[in-house]
Amino acid sequence: MRYNSYGKVSVMTSEEKPAAFDRSTMPFVAPCRQISPLAPFGWLRKGWTDFRQTPRQSIAYGAFMAVTMGLVASFAWAYGSQWLMLAMIGGFAFLAPLTCIGLYAIRAQLERGQTPLLRRSLRAAFKRHLGNEMIFALALLVIFMVWARAGAMVSVFLPSSGHPEFTELTGYLTVGTIVGAFFAAVTFSASAFALPMIVHRDVDSVTAIVTSINAVLRNKLTMMIWLALIVLGLVIGVLTAFFGLVIILPVIGYGAWQGYLETIDASAFPRHEIGVTSTPRNQ
Repeated sequence: MRYNSYGKVSVMTSEEKPAAFDRSTMPFVAPCRQISPLAPFGWLRKGWTDFRQTPRQSIAYGAFMAVTMGLVASFAWAYGSQWLMLAMIGGFAFLAPLTCIGLYAIRAQLERGQTPLLRRSLRAAFKRHLGNEMIFALALLVIFMVWARAGAMVSVFLPSSGHPEFTELTGYLTVGTIVGAFFAAVTFSASAFALPMIVHRDVDSVTAIVTSINAVLRNKLTMMIWLALIVLGLVIGVLTAFFGLVIILPVIGYGAWQGYLETIDASAFPRHEIGVTSTPRNQ
């Protein structure tokens, strides 16, 4: 007996039961494919198609994330400074991948010919994979805290005077940008395919993170283009007073799921026993 993807109890016959996986023989990481540098544009195109197929659910997710980012920025601006605001938005960007799990569940429902339900997506986001999500969130939080400390250390040593000249200010901004870019690259590499894999297959967070990093390193140019498109979308969203994020964030989320399916071969890992991804895709 088990719960099917609709949350109802169903009984599997011997023919329907999935083959048992011997976890001791599973690979340490899932193999990845070499992807064309132009592939990210196709991911966004498909993400837009998914958005149009599920406008109500997509707008609900996008609005929640946009309002959250707007509130964080407003709080930082009111009680801190523009630099604190930018830091808070950057911190939210570190944890934002976790909010896309519901979008992955919506796309998985479409692939299985199901009517996407927000309730089922929220169950996938906050119940089915909660343990792995918390481990992943803890890893991102550690990276963010180290990044914040590194940024603070840069501010301590640079610039060296209270009234810096242009050259000193340029050096400060250059070092700060390099430090921020390094930690952003680490976060992006760890999260690009990890969370989609956790939703798709029954794997632990460490396997998913290592798989993601391996795939990013083997498709550097493609993933740099994908990251540039994400950053461009976020910048446009912020410049539109966060209203553009209502559409941009869901499209990016759906595109990330499509990118995962095209890049990662996770067939060596077992499916989840219950939930949306417990059954094969129809498309």
